Amino acid sequence: MTSALRVMVVDDHPMWRDAVARDLEQAGYEVVATVGDGRQALRVAGAVRPDVVVLDLRLPDLAGVEVARGLAASERPPRVLVLSASGEQDDVLEAVKAGASGYLVKSASREEFLDAVRRTAEGEPVFTPGLAGLVLGEYRRLATQRPAVGGPRLTDRETEVLRLVAKGLSYKQIAERLALSHRTVQNHVQNTLSKLHLHNRVELVRYAIERGLDQA
Repeated sequence: MTSALRVMVVDDHPMWRDAVARDLEQAGYEVVATVGDGRQALRVAGAVRPDVVVLDLRLPDLAGVEVARGLAASERPPRVLVLSASGEQDDVLEAVKAGASGYLVKSASREEFLDAVRRTAEGEPVFTPGLAGLVLGEYRRLATQRPAVGGPRLTDRETEVLRLVAKGLSYKQIAERLALSHRTVQNHVQNTLSKLHLHNRVELVRYAIERGLDQA
């Protein structure tokens, strides 16, 4: 990466917000804004164009889920990592459905958080341990409620990578499994996203599960 990752922090607790921003800056990220309410977050994000928004769900004026939905609908949507005190199933699923790329509870360590920001920027769905299975389970449930439809033809290698993405493997794990470089795996994922007109790995996982690729 030639320039520092641009991150915006949205949280209504000033001390927590400042601590998160300080951790990000010490790790080499560029904190382009810190805000304490949802409507301001939507306005500021449009001006500063962050790569990643670290978003709390409990905001005083506009629910974090609504902020995530607004960010996803923007002209240049950033990737959203929810950082919340709640690990409740409904909160997690609503955040993902609104467009969040990942969900981390505030009990996560500093190292886990910083790694989650980096992985979110790279397009990986990142979840606190235990929550990934919950999200995949919900996708499987939704998939059983509607028939799979045809789509663009993928190469055998793209399908193989997609199958491993659906199983929850990281780019590094996929590269090791298939004896490919990390960059080659990323290229296959980006090509697949382009062919399927999808925006991120969360949508890609949903697509794969709807077609049963996670069970193959």
